Amino acid sequence: MPQSWLVVAVARDGTLVYEAGWRHRRADGVLKTMKRRLGPAWLERDEVAGFRRRRGRPKPGFLDEPAAIVAKDRLVRTVEHELAERADAAERKANAPATFREVAAAYLVWLEDVRDAKPSTLREHRYLLVEPGTPYRRGKGTHIGTIMALLGDRAAGEITTREINELLARVARTGVSPRTVNKHRQLISAIFGFAGQEATFGLPKNPATASDRRAEPEPARLDFYSSEEVEALARSLETGLHRDPDAPAVSDAEAIARRAEDHQDGELVRVAAYAGLRRGELVALRWRDVDFVRRKIVVRRSVSASVDTKSTRSRRAREVPLPDQAAGALDRLSQRDFTSADDYVFVNRLGRRLDGSAVRRRVERARDAIRLRPMRFHDLRHTYGSLLVAGGVDLASVKAAMGHSRLATTERYLHARSATELADRFTQALRGADATAEDDCAGTSVGSAAATRAPVKP
Repeated sequence: MPQSWLVVAVARDGTLVYEAGWRHRRADGVLKTMKRRLGPAWLERDEVAGFRRRRGRPKPGFLDEPAAIVAKDRLVRTVEHELAERADAAERKANAPATFREVAAAYLVWLEDVRDAKPSTLREHRYLLVEPGTPYRRGKGTHIGTIMALLGDRAAGEITTREINELLARVARTGVSPRTVNKHRQLISAIFGFAGQEATFGLPKNPATASDRRAEPEPARLDFYSSEEVEALARSLETGLHRDPDAPAVSDAEAIARRAEDHQDGELVRVAAYAGLRRGELVALRWRDVDFVRRKIVVRRSVSASVDTKSTRSRRAREVPLPDQAAGALDRLSQRDFTSADDYVFVNRLGRRLDGSAVRRRVERARDAIRLRPMRFHDLRHTYGSLLVAGGVDLASVKAAMGHSRLATTERYLHARSATELADRFTQALRGADATAEDDCAGTSVGSAAATRAPVKP
């Protein structure tokens, strides 16, 4: 036990108290002065010595000097023991291998702060990494939290491929799609990939790399609307077919406001289908990004998980050619209020940005009202790409307009080309090849005959 001392001090209320003092040596060797109050002292003030012992026995709760010394020694031993245990626990924790929970938490912080991941990506990862028993955001019930339930407390460096396969099998038994199972695998692999970096946890291997990946069904052929169907969908919104007929407008002003909203929704569908903007890019579009003179839209930002990310999905601004179909829709919208450079193109009654989820629901109701094929809002973007490719626009131009990072993504729209048209092109190309071959053969024959003909003497 370190050397200690007893001190008489004056409390704020003026009473005399005993205090214990000693020098504590920290784990790093630094000495720190410690001080703890013991209790009221059985003392009274003295004009000569400053204070003196009171007469009689100490009242309950008061300490005389012998009792204060005993209390001091007991307190110093107790505090030193607690500090030693705390230091040992901190050392064990510092030297203990990181758990998967700690690694996953660090990965999410890195993904947000360093990689600047989109809010929708972070939300999806946090959903898969939710702790078991966490209440649902909506409704009753709690999350299973499969990943954290099985791996959360395990030392990350000790997790095996077999454990990950068992986890994936448990996820598959819940009835989810192979794609969802693979999303779990992909996230776990990304976390271990992060933990394997020398600057993070330096784990020696990624056990998810050799885990079982589920076979996913071949992606369905992209379906798309024709121009006539796009116009039918826009008219359905403009005429308010998506609205509940049992909830009419309560006033003339409300009816006028609804007609303006419906008109805007119709034009939004046209811009989506004829300019190929994603839903998040549409609701983030501002008038300064529309250039009627140069006939282009500059896509600078998007909305992800209701957050304006101030960048697109590819993190690069892109210029989209402004065809007449989309330009006409934007020109009609420019006749209303809220058209300054900083205003959103698609706004609510107060001039604020639209809710992308609400837009999607309105479009789906309008689609069902006229019994169009049940395609998603995002399929309006597929419609754009498919119509461009079917119309003969080269893939490189379509790739640039749609903001794809790889040409392979744009090649999905090759299905839109007519088989009859392609067959005619192939026939013409092969006919040209045949004609060239025939010419070559004819030239060879003439040349051979000329070579074998006897020279004519002069």
